[in-house]
Amino acid sequence: MKEELDRLARLEEEIKAGGGQKRIEQQHAAGKLTARERIDLLFDPGTFQELDLFVRHRCTNFGMGEVSIPADGVVTGYGKINGRIVCAFAQDFTAKGGTLGEMHARKICKVMDLAMSMRVPMVGLLDSGGARIQEGVNALDGYGRIFFRNSCASGVIPQISAIMGPAAGGAVYSPAMTDFVFMVKRTSYMYITGPDVVKAATSEEISDEELGGALAHSIKSGVAQFACDSDTECIKEIKRLLGYLPQNNEEKPLYITPKDSPERTEPALDDIIPEEAYKTYDMKAVIRAIVDDGEFLEPSRQYAPNIITCFARLNGHVVGIIANQPSHLAGCLDINASDKATRFIRFCDAFNIPLLTIADVPGYLPGSNQEWGGIIRHGAKLLWCYAEATVPKITLITRKAYGGAYIAMCSQSLGADYTLAWPTAEIAVMGAEGAVAIIHRQEIQSADDPKAKQREKVEEYRRLFYNPYVAASMGYINAVIRPRDTRPRIIAALEALQNKKESRPARKHGNIPM
Repeated sequence: MKEELDRLARLEEEIKAGGGQKRIEQQHAAGKLTARERIDLLFDPGTFQELDLFVRHRCTNFGMGEVSIPADGVVTGYGKINGRIVCAFAQDFTAKGGTLGEMHARKICKVMDLAMSMRVPMVGLLDSGGARIQEGVNALDGYGRIFFRNSCASGVIPQISAIMGPAAGGAVYSPAMTDFVFMVKRTSYMYITGPDVVKAATSEEISDEELGGALAHSIKSGVAQFACDSDTECIKEIKRLLGYLPQNNEEKPLYITPKDSPERTEPALDDIIPEEAYKTYDMKAVIRAIVDDGEFLEPSRQYAPNIITCFARLNGHVVGIIANQPSHLAGCLDINASDKATRFIRFCDAFNIPLLTIADVPGYLPGSNQEWGGIIRHGAKLLWCYAEATVPKITLITRKAYGGAYIAMCSQSLGADYTLAWPTAEIAVMGAEGAVAIIHRQEIQSADDPKAKQREKVEEYRRLFYNPYVAASMGYINAVIRPRDTRPRIIAALEALQNKKESRPARKHGNIPM
């Protein structure tokens, strides 16, 4: 027995050494942790249980029969993160570049299947040179099997991907199919075709970082929701995100006993809206004033900053917040903002996270680029997902709510359960100047002093519609409240709605405008 135990210990040590000390040093020199170091940081100490440590590839082409790839280049298993079970895999770039072959993919598929059967979140730490070319179609089949599982798991368990090195070609599609993508600045990149192919095809010279780095995908493409400064920060942020999420779609997010009083008022909110309609303010200051301890986690904070999406807690319960940001594009809705909000809302609805919408929106962003880019189609997604969502939906209007954008920001007609407004709310079909130019065109043109007449009619329109009371008189607004009372009023509404149940007609699925 002693000999067998010694052999087991020796084999475990050899495999866990990955590609060897030289490769590990190269990984560190590149500013990256190894797969096993990442796993150790991710999981609570001593809780990670590795699966399939001894799996080996079966390829014999191109001399591969003589090549040993420890653990076939990927570490898989499960353990506890902040006391809750999570499944994970981490590709090992020190072992044959973390390339994906038949057995490598099989290990990933097996732990994904386990996550589904256990109904726990799935975290993937990607650092791979892509498909193992020597294995040909077996590698491609492996990717396809992973994609299939990503689709099946969507909306059932949370799926999180962290790009912690290269991800190119087919390797990028699995993370794109998951719920949240993290990237590490300067050491990770993802793209379909790399700089060399781009140069050959288009003569454009571009670096890995410019083409597919963390900032490119968190600011320009929106593929990544988080851009982190290091592997350590990336893993810390993953753990923080998991704290806001339920284990699966049949549970609610973790409740944390609040230190912040649910009755707390915030007098500063009474003065946060500028007197002049053209002046801006920071919507994040409103969010901080409302949520527990002023804390929230904001995915996609650099992408489409004219709309804010974030997780927070109200009286210990997790909520998803969608809010226009007046300090960017005046809070207008555009193509990217619509896509960003849609994806976030659908995630929250899938995982039983109530929605709080804070509206200050003058309309949709005008321009030929928006129209030709499909703002109608993209804007329709936002309408669709709010109407489709069955979780508790609360809407607060702080200032402007004009036209179709008023409807799109979870109006009562789209299914909001409780709608509030501050006294500064302006609910109208459009801005006063535009409305007057249409309604009173002939009267203004025939006046002795057209400019004076226009000013008179603008003021008349503002008196009629630039307040929340017309909408409230018709029941479209349930309550007009003092801004300082926003937190306790929303918490009271969430408490009342905590057992809400709502169903939709039976169907395979709707045809969302994509």
